[in-house]
Amino acid sequence: MSRKGPRVRSVTAVAAALLVLAGCDGTASDEGAGPPTPGPVSSSASGGAPPTTPSTTPPTVAPTAPPVPDEVVIAVAGDVHFEGALRDRLAEPATALAPATRALAAADVAVVNLETSVGDGGRPEPGKRFTFQAPASALSALAAAGIDVATMANNHALDYGRAGLPELFAALGTIRGADPPLDVVGIGRDARAAFRPARVDVDGVVVATIGATLAATDPTADPTGQWAATTDSAGTADAVDPARLLRSVERADADADVVLVYLHWGIQGEACPTARQRALARTLVDHGADVVVGSHQHRLQGDGRLGEGYVAYGLGNYAWYTPSPSTAADTGVLTLTVRPAATPAHRASVVRAVWEPARIGTDGLPQPVNDQARADFRTQLQALRGCAGLLSGVRGRG
Repeated sequence: MSRKGPRVRSVTAVAAALLVLAGCDGTASDEGAGPPTPGPVSSSASGGAPPTTPSTTPPTVAPTAPPVPDEVVIAVAGDVHFEGALRDRLAEPATALAPATRALAAADVAVVNLETSVGDGGRPEPGKRFTFQAPASALSALAAAGIDVATMANNHALDYGRAGLPELFAALGTIRGADPPLDVVGIGRDARAAFRPARVDVDGVVVATIGATLAATDPTADPTGQWAATTDSAGTADAVDPARLLRSVERADADADVVLVYLHWGIQGEACPTARQRALARTLVDHGADVVVGSHQHRLQGDGRLGEGYVAYGLGNYAWYTPSPSTAADTGVLTLTVRPAATPAHRASVVRAVWEPARIGTDGLPQPVNDQARADFRTQLQALRGCAGLLSGVRGRG
Protein backbone atom coordinates (compact mmCIF):
# COMPACT_ATOMS: atom_id res chain seq x y z
CA MET A 1 0.00 0.00 0.00
CA SER A 2 1.07 3.58 -0.59
CA ARG A 3 2.39 4.78 2.76
CA LYS A 4 2.80 7.96 4.73
CA GLY A 5 2.68 10.47 1.91
CA PRO A 6 1.98 13.86 3.54
CA ARG A 7 5.17 14.21 5.62
CA VAL A 8 7.49 12.93 2.89
CA ARG A 9 5.91 15.09 0.24
CA SER A 10 6.29 18.22 2.37
CA VAL A 11 10.06 17.71 2.56
CA THR A 12 10.22 17.10 -1.19
CA ALA A 13 8.34 20.33 -1.86
CA VAL A 14 10.88 22.33 0.11
CA ALA A 15 13.75 20.75 -1.82
CA ALA A 16 12.05 21.63 -5.10
CA ALA A 17 11.66 25.24 -3.99
CA LEU A 18 15.36 25.47 -3.22
CA LEU A 19 16.23 24.13 -6.66
CA VAL A 20 13.99 26.72 -8.32
CA LEU A 21 15.71 29.52 -6.42
CA ALA A 22 19.12 28.15 -7.32
CA GLY A 23 18.18 28.15 -11.00
CA CYS A 24 17.32 31.88 -10.85
CA ASP A 25 20.74 33.23 -9.78
CA GLY A 26 23.04 30.25 -9.66
CA THR A 27 22.91 29.77 -5.88
CA ALA A 28 20.28 29.17 -3.23
CA SER A 29 19.82 32.04 -0.79
CA ASP A 30 21.10 31.59 2.77
CA GLU A 31 18.82 32.54 5.60
CA GLY A 32 20.01 35.75 7.24
CA ALA A 33 22.11 36.94 4.25
CA GLY A 34 22.18 40.70 3.64
CA PRO A 35 21.06 42.52 0.49
CA PRO A 36 22.97 41.82 -2.74
CA THR A 37 26.28 43.69 -3.13
CA PRO A 38 25.94 46.25 -5.93
CA GLY A 39 28.21 45.82 -8.96
CA PRO A 40 30.37 48.53 -10.66
CA VAL A 41 28.44 51.67 -11.59
CA SER A 42 29.32 53.61 -14.79
CA SER A 43 29.80 57.39 -14.51
CA SER A 44 27.52 59.67 -16.50
CA ALA A 45 30.59 61.77 -17.31
CA SER A 46 31.97 58.90 -19.33
CA GLY A 47 28.75 58.56 -21.22
CA GLY A 48 27.52 55.54 -19.31
CA ALA A 49 24.10 55.01 -17.73
CA PRO A 50 23.25 57.11 -14.69
CA PRO A 51 24.04 55.54 -11.34
CA THR A 52 21.37 53.45 -9.72
CA THR A 53 20.46 52.98 -6.09
CA PRO A 54 20.93 49.43 -4.81
CA SER A 55 17.72 47.66 -3.91
CA THR A 56 17.03 47.24 -0.20
CA THR A 57 14.49 44.44 -0.74
CA PRO A 58 15.71 41.33 1.13
CA PRO A 59 16.10 38.15 -0.90
CA THR A 60 13.38 35.54 -0.88
CA VAL A 61 14.23 32.75 1.57
CA ALA A 62 12.77 29.30 1.07
CA PRO A 63 11.02 27.83 4.13
CA THR A 64 13.02 25.21 5.96
CA ALA A 65 11.35 21.91 6.74
CA PRO A 66 11.51 20.93 10.41
CA PRO A 67 13.88 18.05 11.11
CA VAL A 68 12.14 14.70 11.20
CA PRO A 69 13.54 11.96 13.45
CA ASP A 70 14.95 8.92 11.67
CA GLU A 71 13.30 6.63 14.21
CA VAL A 72 10.54 6.67 16.80
CA VAL A 73 10.53 4.53 19.96
CA ILE A 74 7.26 2.87 21.00
CA ALA A 75 6.89 0.92 24.26
CA VAL A 76 3.94 -1.38 24.96
CA ALA A 77 2.87 -3.29 28.06
CA GLY A 78 -0.13 -5.38 29.09
CA ASP A 79 -3.06 -5.15 31.48
CA VAL A 80 -3.20 -2.50 34.20
CA HIS A 81 -5.81 -2.08 36.92
CA PHE A 82 -5.94 -0.79 40.50
CA GLU A 83 -7.46 -3.63 42.49
CA GLY A 84 -6.20 -5.13 45.75
CA ALA A 85 -2.82 -3.80 46.87
CA LEU A 86 -2.76 -1.39 43.96
CA ARG A 87 -5.82 0.58 45.07
CA ASP A 88 -4.09 2.39 47.94
CA ARG A 89 -1.41 3.61 45.55
CA LEU A 90 -3.97 5.94 43.97
CA ALA A 91 -3.77 8.11 47.10
CA GLU A 92 -0.73 9.58 45.31
CA PRO A 93 -1.49 9.33 41.58
CA ALA A 94 1.76 11.06 40.63
CA THR A 95 3.79 8.15 41.98
CA ALA A 96 1.28 5.29 41.85
CA LEU A 97 3.08 3.43 39.04
CA ALA A 98 6.32 5.39 38.82
CA PRO A 99 8.59 2.74 40.40
CA ALA A 100 7.75 0.30 37.62
CA THR A 101 7.46 2.35 34.46
CA ARG A 102 10.99 3.49 33.59
CA ALA A 103 10.97 1.67 30.23
CA LEU A 104 7.54 3.08 29.36
CA ALA A 105 8.42 6.64 30.34
CA ALA A 106 11.64 6.54 28.30
CA ALA A 107 9.80 5.87 25.01
CA ASP A 108 8.46 8.47 22.61
CA VAL A 109 5.06 6.76 22.77
CA ALA A 110 3.94 4.34 25.51
CA VAL A 111 0.72 2.30 25.34
CA VAL A 112 -1.02 -0.03 27.84
CA ASN A 113 -4.42 -1.65 28.36
CA LEU A 114 -6.49 -0.17 31.20
CA GLU A 115 -8.38 -3.26 32.39
CA THR A 116 -11.01 -1.62 34.59
CA SER A 117 -14.08 0.55 34.57
CA VAL A 118 -13.44 4.13 35.64
CA GLY A 119 -15.74 6.06 37.96
CA ASP A 120 -17.32 6.02 41.41
CA GLY A 121 -20.91 4.97 40.74
CA GLY A 122 -22.98 2.31 39.07
CA ARG A 123 -23.55 -1.30 40.03
CA PRO A 124 -21.59 -4.43 39.15
CA GLU A 125 -22.77 -6.03 35.93
CA PRO A 126 -25.08 -8.95 36.77
CA GLY A 127 -23.49 -12.34 36.16
CA LYS A 128 -19.88 -11.13 35.96
CA ARG A 129 -17.50 -13.16 38.09
CA PHE A 130 -14.84 -10.44 38.27
CA THR A 131 -15.67 -6.75 38.33
CA PHE A 132 -13.06 -3.98 38.50
CA GLN A 133 -13.52 -0.28 39.16
CA ALA A 134 -11.11 2.58 39.79
CA PRO A 135 -11.63 6.30 40.39
CA ALA A 136 -10.74 8.84 37.72
CA SER A 137 -7.40 9.39 39.45
CA ALA A 138 -6.32 6.15 37.72
CA LEU A 139 -6.07 8.17 34.50
CA SER A 140 -3.79 10.71 36.19
CA ALA A 141 -1.65 7.85 37.50
CA LEU A 142 -1.14 6.49 33.98
CA ALA A 143 -0.25 9.92 32.60
CA ALA A 144 2.18 10.63 35.43
CA ALA A 145 3.90 7.29 34.77
CA GLY A 146 4.80 8.39 31.25
CA ILE A 147 2.02 6.52 29.44
CA ASP A 148 0.70 8.36 26.40
CA VAL A 149 -2.20 6.15 25.29
CA ALA A 150 -4.39 3.62 27.10
CA THR A 151 -6.97 1.38 25.47
CA MET A 152 -10.21 0.55 27.26
CA ALA A 153 -11.46 -1.85 24.60
CA ASN A 154 -11.67 -4.86 26.89
CA ASN A 155 -14.04 -7.02 28.93
CA HIS A 156 -13.83 -4.90 32.12
CA ALA A 157 -14.35 -1.36 30.82
CA LEU A 158 -18.08 -1.45 31.68
CA ASP A 159 -18.00 -3.73 34.72
CA TYR A 160 -20.20 -1.19 36.53
CA GLY A 161 -22.56 -0.57 33.65
CA ARG A 162 -23.14 2.30 31.25
CA ALA A 163 -24.41 4.54 34.04
CA GLY A 164 -20.85 5.64 34.75
CA LEU A 165 -20.04 6.61 31.16
CA PRO A 166 -20.85 10.35 31.53
CA GLU A 167 -18.39 10.54 34.41
CA LEU A 168 -15.80 8.64 32.38
CA PHE A 169 -16.16 10.83 29.31
CA ALA A 170 -15.84 13.98 31.43
CA ALA A 171 -12.65 12.61 32.98
CA LEU A 172 -11.27 11.68 29.56
CA GLY A 173 -11.86 15.20 28.30
CA THR A 174 -9.95 16.60 31.26
CA ILE A 175 -6.97 14.24 31.09
CA ARG A 176 -6.49 14.78 27.34
CA GLY A 177 -5.86 18.45 28.04
CA ALA A 178 -3.79 17.92 31.18
CA ASP A 179 -0.02 18.14 31.58
CA PRO A 180 1.08 15.46 31.08
CA PRO A 181 -1.82 14.36 28.88
CA LEU A 182 -3.28 10.89 28.32
CA ASP A 183 -5.36 9.77 25.38
CA VAL A 184 -7.78 6.85 25.74
CA VAL A 185 -8.97 4.74 22.82
CA GLY A 186 -11.33 1.81 22.38
CA ILE A 187 -14.35 3.38 24.06
CA GLY A 188 -16.59 6.23 22.98
CA ARG A 189 -19.99 7.90 22.78
CA ASP A 190 -20.67 5.94 19.61
CA ALA A 191 -18.86 3.43 17.39
CA ARG A 192 -17.09 6.11 15.40
CA ALA A 193 -15.63 7.63 18.55
CA ALA A 194 -14.74 4.22 19.98
CA PHE A 195 -12.65 3.39 16.92
CA ARG A 196 -11.05 6.85 16.81
CA PRO A 197 -7.25 6.57 16.80
CA ALA A 198 -5.08 8.47 19.22
CA ARG A 199 -2.50 10.50 17.31
CA VAL A 200 0.82 11.31 18.94
CA ASP A 201 3.14 13.63 17.01
CA VAL A 202 6.80 12.90 17.72
CA ASP A 203 8.65 15.84 16.16
CA GLY A 204 6.78 15.42 12.90
CA VAL A 205 6.29 11.64 12.95
CA VAL A 206 2.65 10.79 13.67
CA VAL A 207 1.92 7.55 15.53
CA ALA A 208 -1.75 6.49 15.38
CA THR A 209 -3.02 3.99 17.97
CA ILE A 210 -6.35 2.15 17.65
CA GLY A 211 -7.90 -0.04 20.36
CA ALA A 212 -10.46 -2.82 19.82
CA THR A 213 -11.76 -5.93 21.59
CA LEU A 214 -12.67 -9.46 20.58
CA ALA A 215 -13.03 -10.72 24.15
CA ALA A 216 -16.62 -11.72 23.38
CA THR A 217 -15.23 -14.61 21.30
CA ASP A 218 -13.45 -16.15 24.33
CA PRO A 219 -15.54 -19.03 25.74
CA THR A 220 -13.72 -18.75 29.09
CA ALA A 221 -14.75 -15.10 29.62
CA ASP A 222 -18.07 -13.67 30.75
CA PRO A 223 -20.16 -12.33 27.83
CA THR A 224 -19.49 -8.67 27.06
CA GLY A 225 -20.59 -8.34 23.45
CA GLN A 226 -23.56 -6.29 24.66
CA TRP A 227 -21.11 -3.49 25.50
CA ALA A 228 -20.30 -2.80 21.86
CA ALA A 229 -20.68 0.82 20.79
CA THR A 230 -23.12 1.38 17.94
CA THR A 231 -23.95 4.26 15.64
CA ASP A 232 -26.19 5.74 18.33
CA SER A 233 -25.02 4.28 21.66
CA ALA A 234 -21.85 4.47 23.73
CA GLY A 235 -19.62 1.50 24.44
CA THR A 236 -16.44 -0.30 23.50
CA ALA A 237 -14.81 -0.77 20.09
CA ASP A 238 -15.98 -4.30 19.34
CA ALA A 239 -14.17 -6.05 16.47
CA VAL A 240 -15.87 -9.45 16.44
CA ASP A 241 -16.90 -8.25 13.01
CA PRO A 242 -13.61 -6.58 11.98
CA ALA A 243 -15.01 -4.45 9.14
CA ARG A 244 -15.10 -1.17 11.10
CA LEU A 245 -11.67 -1.85 12.61
CA LEU A 246 -10.16 -2.43 9.16
CA ARG A 247 -11.67 0.81 7.87
CA SER A 248 -10.21 2.67 10.82
CA VAL A 249 -6.77 1.17 10.12
CA GLU A 250 -6.95 2.14 6.46
CA ARG A 251 -7.89 5.72 7.31
CA ALA A 252 -5.09 5.98 9.86
CA ASP A 253 -2.65 4.49 7.36
CA ALA A 254 -3.48 7.24 4.87
CA ASP A 255 -2.17 10.09 7.03
CA ALA A 256 -0.09 8.66 9.89
CA ASP A 257 3.53 7.55 9.72
CA VAL A 258 3.10 4.55 12.05
CA VAL A 259 -0.13 2.66 12.79
CA LEU A 260 -0.40 0.58 15.97
CA VAL A 261 -3.41 -1.61 16.78
CA TYR A 262 -3.91 -2.83 20.37
CA LEU A 263 -6.40 -5.73 20.65
CA HIS A 264 -8.06 -7.56 23.52
CA TRP A 265 -8.29 -11.07 22.10
CA GLY A 266 -7.47 -14.76 22.41
CA ILE A 267 -8.28 -17.21 25.19
CA GLN A 268 -7.38 -16.66 28.83
CA GLY A 269 -4.46 -18.78 30.03
CA GLU A 270 -3.41 -19.94 26.56
CA ALA A 271 0.25 -19.63 25.56
CA CYS A 272 -0.36 -19.84 21.81
CA PRO A 273 -2.59 -17.55 19.75
CA THR A 274 -5.75 -18.94 18.23
CA ALA A 275 -6.27 -19.34 14.50
CA ARG A 276 -8.60 -16.33 14.69
CA GLN A 277 -5.88 -14.16 16.22
CA ARG A 278 -3.36 -15.20 13.60
CA ALA A 279 -5.75 -14.57 10.71
CA LEU A 280 -6.78 -11.14 12.00
CA ALA A 281 -3.16 -10.12 12.62
CA ARG A 282 -2.29 -10.94 9.01
CA THR A 283 -5.34 -9.02 7.75
CA LEU A 284 -4.50 -5.97 9.84
CA VAL A 285 -0.93 -5.88 8.54
CA ASP A 286 -2.23 -6.21 4.99
CA HIS A 287 -4.56 -3.24 5.58
CA GLY A 288 -1.78 -0.97 6.83
CA ALA A 289 -1.06 -1.77 10.50
CA ASP A 290 2.66 -1.56 11.23
CA VAL A 291 2.44 -2.94 14.77
CA VAL A 292 -0.25 -5.24 16.21
CA VAL A 293 -0.18 -6.02 19.93
CA GLY A 294 -2.65 -7.51 22.36
CA SER A 295 -3.61 -8.73 25.81
CA HIS A 296 -6.43 -10.58 27.64
CA GLN A 297 -4.72 -13.96 28.05
CA HIS A 298 -3.11 -12.93 31.38
CA ARG A 299 0.17 -14.41 30.20
CA LEU A 300 2.72 -13.80 27.48
CA GLN A 301 2.23 -14.96 23.92
CA GLY A 302 4.72 -14.84 21.05
CA ASP A 303 6.02 -11.73 19.35
CA GLY A 304 7.93 -11.30 16.11
CA ARG A 305 7.81 -10.30 12.49
CA LEU A 306 4.74 -11.02 10.37
CA GLY A 307 5.20 -9.95 6.76
CA GLU A 308 5.78 -6.21 6.75
CA GLY A 309 4.47 -5.78 10.28
CA TYR A 310 5.43 -6.67 13.84
CA VAL A 311 3.03 -8.60 16.08
CA ALA A 312 3.00 -9.29 19.82
CA TYR A 313 -0.03 -11.50 20.46
CA GLY A 314 0.02 -11.35 24.25
CA LEU A 315 1.72 -8.81 26.53
CA GLY A 316 0.41 -10.42 29.72
CA ASN A 317 -0.48 -8.60 32.93
CA TYR A 318 1.54 -5.56 33.93
CA ALA A 319 0.14 -3.91 37.08
CA TRP A 320 -2.08 -6.61 38.55
CA TYR A 321 -3.46 -7.56 41.94
CA THR A 322 -2.32 -11.16 41.98
CA PRO A 323 1.09 -12.54 41.02
CA SER A 324 0.04 -16.19 40.65
CA PRO A 325 0.21 -18.57 38.88
CA SER A 326 3.80 -18.08 37.78
CA THR A 327 2.93 -17.63 34.12
CA ALA A 328 0.62 -14.74 35.04
CA ALA A 329 3.42 -13.05 36.98
CA ASP A 330 5.87 -13.03 34.06
CA THR A 331 5.67 -9.65 32.39
CA GLY A 332 7.72 -6.88 30.87
CA VAL A 333 7.82 -3.93 28.51
CA LEU A 334 8.34 -4.47 24.80
CA THR A 335 10.17 -1.52 23.26
CA LEU A 336 10.08 -1.19 19.48
CA THR A 337 12.27 1.15 17.46
CA VAL A 338 10.36 2.04 14.31
CA ARG A 339 11.76 3.70 11.21
CA PRO A 340 9.13 5.67 9.27
CA ALA A 341 8.77 5.01 5.55
CA ALA A 342 11.48 6.61 3.41
CA THR A 343 9.02 7.18 0.55
CA PRO A 344 5.25 6.96 0.11
CA ALA A 345 5.70 3.62 -1.65
CA HIS A 346 7.28 1.96 1.38
CA ARG A 347 6.19 0.83 4.84
CA ALA A 348 7.36 1.86 8.27
CA SER A 349 9.60 -0.86 9.69
CA VAL A 350 10.44 -2.12 13.16
CA VAL A 351 14.23 -2.17 13.21
CA ARG A 352 14.74 -3.14 16.86
CA ALA A 353 12.65 -5.04 19.41
CA VAL A 354 13.77 -5.31 23.03
CA TRP A 355 12.00 -6.83 26.02
CA GLU A 356 12.64 -5.56 29.52
CA PRO A 357 11.53 -8.62 31.55
CA ALA A 358 9.95 -8.29 34.98
CA ARG A 359 7.88 -10.23 37.47
CA ILE A 360 4.77 -8.99 39.26
CA GLY A 361 5.36 -8.77 42.99
CA THR A 362 3.02 -8.93 45.96
CA ASP A 363 2.48 -5.18 45.68
CA GLY A 364 1.00 -5.70 42.22
CA LEU A 365 3.84 -3.89 40.43
CA PRO A 366 6.36 -5.42 38.01
CA GLN A 367 9.77 -5.91 39.61
CA PRO A 368 13.19 -6.29 37.92
CA VAL A 369 14.54 -9.86 37.63
CA ASN A 370 18.00 -11.35 38.00
CA ASP A 371 20.25 -12.61 35.20
CA GLN A 372 19.01 -16.19 35.40
CA ALA A 373 15.39 -15.07 35.18
CA ARG A 374 16.27 -12.90 32.18
CA ALA A 375 17.82 -15.91 30.45
CA ASP A 376 14.73 -18.00 31.23
CA PHE A 377 12.56 -15.19 29.85
CA ARG A 378 14.46 -15.24 26.54
CA THR A 379 14.07 -19.01 26.29
CA GLN A 380 10.35 -18.70 26.97
CA LEU A 381 9.98 -16.05 24.27
CA GLN A 382 11.66 -18.26 21.68
CA ALA A 383 9.23 -21.10 22.40
CA LEU A 384 6.24 -18.75 22.31
CA ARG A 385 7.37 -17.28 18.99
CA GLY A 386 7.46 -20.76 17.51
CA CYS A 387 3.86 -21.65 18.32
CA ALA A 388 2.76 -18.18 17.16
CA GLY A 389 4.21 -18.76 13.70
CA LEU A 390 6.22 -15.54 13.82
CA LEU A 391 9.72 -14.82 12.55
CA SER A 392 12.53 -13.60 14.75
CA GLY A 393 14.45 -10.52 13.82
CA VAL A 394 13.31 -7.23 12.38
CA ARG A 395 13.21 -5.64 8.96
CA GLY A 396 15.77 -3.23 7.56
CA ARG A 397 15.13 0.15 6.03
CA GLY A 398 11.64 0.47 4.53
